[in-house]
Amino acid sequence: MAKRNSQRILHALSKVRLHQHVYLSLIAILIGFLGGYGALIFRFAIKFAQYAFYGNTNDVLTFHPGLPLYLKIGLPALGGLIVGPLIYFGAREAKGHGVPEVMEAVALKGGRIRSRVALVKILASGISIGSGGSVGREGPIVQIGSSIGSTLSQMLRAPTLRQRTFVGCGAAAGIAATFNAPIAGALFAAEVILGEFGFTTFSPVVLSSVTATAISRHYFGDFPAFIIPSYELISLWEYLLYPLLGVASGLVAVLFIVSLYKCEDGFEAFKIPEYLKPALGGLLLGFLLLKWPHVFGVGYGAINLALTNNLPAVLLLSLVFVKILATSITIGSGGSGGIFAPSLFIGAMTGGFFGWGVHSLFPNITADPGAYALVAMGAVVAGTTHAPITAIIIIFEMTATYKIILPLMFACIISTLVASSIKRGSIYTIKLLRRGVELSQGWEQSILQALKVQDIMRGRVVTVPEGMQLGDVINRLKTRDVSYLHVVNEKKELTGIISFRDIRSALQEETLNSLVIARDVATVDIVTIRPSDSILTALQEMGSRGISQLPVISEDDGRKIIGTVSQRDVMAAYDKAVLNREVEGL
Repeated sequence: MAKRNSQRILHALSKVRLHQHVYLSLIAILIGFLGGYGALIFRFAIKFAQYAFYGNTNDVLTFHPGLPLYLKIGLPALGGLIVGPLIYFGAREAKGHGVPEVMEAVALKGGRIRSRVALVKILASGISIGSGGSVGREGPIVQIGSSIGSTLSQMLRAPTLRQRTFVGCGAAAGIAATFNAPIAGALFAAEVILGEFGFTTFSPVVLSSVTATAISRHYFGDFPAFIIPSYELISLWEYLLYPLLGVASGLVAVLFIVSLYKCEDGFEAFKIPEYLKPALGGLLLGFLLLKWPHVFGVGYGAINLALTNNLPAVLLLSLVFVKILATSITIGSGGSGGIFAPSLFIGAMTGGFFGWGVHSLFPNITADPGAYALVAMGAVVAGTTHAPITAIIIIFEMTATYKIILPLMFACIISTLVASSIKRGSIYTIKLLRRGVELSQGWEQSILQALKVQDIMRGRVVTVPEGMQLGDVINRLKTRDVSYLHVVNEKKELTGIISFRDIRSALQEETLNSLVIARDVATVDIVTIRPSDSILTALQEMGSRGISQLPVISEDDGRKIIGTVSQRDVMAAYDKAVLNREVEGL
């Protein structure tokens, strides 16, 4: 009888899970549909903005030489002047490339993104790119698609685990629709945004990616994003050159990352209103565009020239550094746009120059420079994002040829190894590391990061004045059944902590009870924590000091103690969060 009941329960559960899979699939397709149209609207927004600024929607290299000098300098500044207040007063999450904000929302906020972010991001990034900002459209469309997925999940009141998945679906839809690359879109969402490839997570992501690609192909056709040269491996000796290209790409990727955040710090330190900084960045960018219009906007026109061997070697080399500077200025000053296309641009120029060099030295055993430009596009993306799988697949999908895959794998993996060994964190995660958010250890640490000390701390604190005699301190430990006494001064500020270990040596000397006071035996080298800190920080502090409890001090009032948090409280909160996650995943 029991066996039959068990079978019935398992059968019922399987039906529930089947229905949930069908439900998830339908929602994923809907997110792919909306994400595809979000990408479509965004591309039209860029075209509209460029026409509004320049009266032309063609590639900038075709019309930039005929523009008056004041427009070449002034229009990027005007774009920044519009974008700054739009982001500052509309949605500050729309600042920059947007992917770190999506990653943080997935890891720490259960996938919740404000619904207004999609609209503000479309407007801000469209104006930034259309006015000349040296950024890409891939990062914005990831944030736009993720915002669509999050908004829909909140409307449906989906559990936290499902909200995270739906955000990943939106990110996949955005990348897939932008690059006409459904596999790369799905892998980007799994590798970068969600950090997992489980069936229940990856399947909806794939459905969204495919749906968005179908919409993109309906309107734009089944064409690659770039003019891809025919690739052919001339000699087996080239396999010795592509690892060198991977090293060069990794070094260039690190230079890009460092430059971007140095520039961001520089603008942060500049004492003008934050909403005016994008205008200053646009003005500086305008001067760069005078000589190098190739770095205008997403720069796909210049990439195509590099791939088809139509740029001289000196210009290829100079554009590597100019694009790094232009993108760093645009994003560092507070503009809105992605770093994916700039990474492709920098890679194309790096590979083109490298290919020109090796082809000049070994013309009989090497391919044309365009082939090396193509491989380096993926390698620099891999180095900046630390996502080699996505980089390999996205270039593979754009070329639609298997011949490129071995050199591409060589270069992308080596570039990632070089970049990650020199610089901790990718171009995305460094922004989170600066905020104290560590995502590299998986979702377990994400749970600990999401929970704050104020959520679990105990408000009842046993304190003793600094002048209390040792005998009274011992009695307080006996009667209050606590492991620690917190010593405070006349202002109620924490000055030390007393544990049983601190007074153990004095227990046998009763004569000391009236001679020694609390301040004499207290440990004054104390570690404290604040309510807004994560419980991961608390756990790390306790582990490094070998203690089981930390005092919590006020955010505003100096060292006034307001509570305590213990290892037991942390583990109980963690277990509860894990249980909730598992229940939501059923």
